[in-house]
Amino acid sequence: MSCPILCVEDDPDIGRLLTSILVQAGHQPTWVSTGEEALHRWQNASLVVLDLMLPGIDGLAVCRDIRSHDATIPIIMLTALAGTRDVVVGLEIGADDYITKPFDTDILLARIQALLRRRKAMEERTSSTLMKIKALEIDIDGYSVKFDGNMIQLTTREFALLVFFARHPGKGFSRSELLDAVWGPEFDGFDHTVNTHINRLRSKIEPDPARPEYILTVWGTGYRFTDAAVAPASASDENAP
Repeated sequence: MSCPILCVEDDPDIGRLLTSILVQAGHQPTWVSTGEEALHRWQNASLVVLDLMLPGIDGLAVCRDIRSHDATIPIIMLTALAGTRDVVVGLEIGADDYITKPFDTDILLARIQALLRRRKAMEERTSSTLMKIKALEIDIDGYSVKFDGNMIQLTTREFALLVFFARHPGKGFSRSELLDAVWGPEFDGFDHTVNTHINRLRSKIEPDPARPEYILTVWGTGYRFTDAAVAPASASDENAP
């Protein structure tokens, strides 16, 4: 799968390395070294590899700006900041994944391919598979979510996590099980990645995120989805305004 990928990296050695790696993998990379350039170029990309420490507009600001315009383009943070808080902030504002420097080439390519495959599969689906849970409606093949009839904007990873939960109502999952199921077994990041994405999901789909009705905490274990009836939406639901 050959795709245009934007690499945002101010270190010329790493920028050239990323370009070489992606060309060899069959992609079409564009390398820019500033946040300003990234904000002018990301619309032409299928995925963004984004360094956090940039001159001028930093990577977090770039990520936040991209997400304000596009909830689905995959964003992978590439950072030397391995501290938990730095990673959490990036994930909270919409990054799908992160890799710390120095990075393993195979792991980087595996993460890129996994996100590209997921996005391509979503874009190619044309049929409609709907699930309705109380006021929440999930169109799996149409890649959309509504609450009380209002469209909710989710990132690729948030959507995948919500669909996984909805397909397993009432079943509890540990954080490591959710990482394996949604991020993939090759993911070697922290368990708090799950917490961050669940907090973001709750802020978008829960009427009161402090008292969640859909994604419930299982103390000492992890999380589970509500066991309220999950059923295909009827034709009348599908055609309702």
